[in-house]
Amino acid sequence: MNYTFYETSVLFFTYSFLAWLAETAVATIKEKNFRNRGFASGPFCFIYGFTGIVLAIFMQELKENTFFLFLGSMAVATAIEWFTGKALEGMKKKKWWDYSGKKWNFDGYICLQYSVLWGVLGALSVRYINGFIINIYNILPGFAGKAAIWGLIVTGITDWSGSVISVCHMEEKLPGLLRWNHKLQKWTRQFATKVSLHIENRILKAYPVTVQENAAKEEEGTKAGKCSFVQLLWLLVIGAFLGDIVETIFCRLTAGVWMSRSSLVWGHFSLVWGLAIALLTALLYKDRDKPDNYIFWTGVFLGGAYEYICSVFTEIIFGKVFWDYSSMSFNLGGRINLLYCFFWGIAAVVWIKRLYPLMSNFIDIILKKTGRVLTSFLLVFMVFDICVSVMALIRYDTRSDGQQAIYKWEQSMDKYFGDAKMERIYPNAIAK
Repeated sequence: MNYTFYETSVLFFTYSFLAWLAETAVATIKEKNFRNRGFASGPFCFIYGFTGIVLAIFMQELKENTFFLFLGSMAVATAIEWFTGKALEGMKKKKWWDYSGKKWNFDGYICLQYSVLWGVLGALSVRYINGFIINIYNILPGFAGKAAIWGLIVTGITDWSGSVISVCHMEEKLPGLLRWNHKLQKWTRQFATKVSLHIENRILKAYPVTVQENAAKEEEGTKAGKCSFVQLLWLLVIGAFLGDIVETIFCRLTAGVWMSRSSLVWGHFSLVWGLAIALLTALLYKDRDKPDNYIFWTGVFLGGAYEYICSVFTEIIFGKVFWDYSSMSFNLGGRINLLYCFFWGIAAVVWIKRLYPLMSNFIDIILKKTGRVLTSFLLVFMVFDICVSVMALIRYDTRSDGQQAIYKWEQSMDKYFGDAKMERIYPNAIAK
């Protein structure tokens, strides 16, 4: 089932609201005092809404296989929970929740019992609940339903933006959003009987500071520096290049042929690898002193979830399957397999423990010698390369369906990126 924009939106806000109700009720009963458990001011937990639509889109193909649907939902939802926890910790240098006291926890952000719960809830939502919510939405008159969705979107964007501003202490730069957020807080308080007046105070009450960096750790973090956007951009490009080279050599050794493994029409760049390197570094570079097994299992789990999502995403957008592991043992839908998940884990250890420190120093040398000029050129080139590659792949797909080139960009793609050239660049792309 392909969800429309409005159906996806109604799922997002429904799950955000229901999660807010559940989290707030549990916290209120536990604390014996009202607790608004949302990051935003309104009655929404947006991370649950995001998780809901990710599962709805990417787990749809597993709908008829309950066991794999459960496993897939558990893996993806747990990965999102861990990623969110690490991202929030990066913003405020503290944990917003902590499962360290629970058995079978990992990094204090995820634990087995909640992962199993996410798997059950995810399977139920994909098989039954999503359809039920969409049917209720379709009962509404068309104009009224769309107007309500757009109202929620505007409110949600404004609410979330104001909350980020408050958490990042940028109130003086955008006071208007903060005034709107205070009004929304007041309405939420009336709806839920009692809500804290200030966003950050409310968040701190809802998520007690369980682990905060001590002075020594802060000093260490300062010395280590931040993984800036510029550094991440260079890591993406370098990781994409190295990933393409590694995959090309691997195909030569295992299949006996040289073949292109690039994601882009110009240059040897595998974006799947580049994005993975950038994300892995952003999430784990502060944890590089932790044991190898911690880095390994993080890589196994997150790498598998990441590869699965990339596979579904590219198939939905471009109508092509770029890799298929159906012939390998312990695979999930042909999109991931256990062997390569272990490879993601090994790659994570090698990268974080060995290659990243060297690469970070190398990037610093480049930036000192070239300043921002080479970086700006690199950014423009990569954006242009990605845009052209996307257009070429879209046209490659529509051309295979027999659609004639009508617009100028389609004619340009036919002229410069015909079927023969696209087959050389993407030899494993299979139409679905």
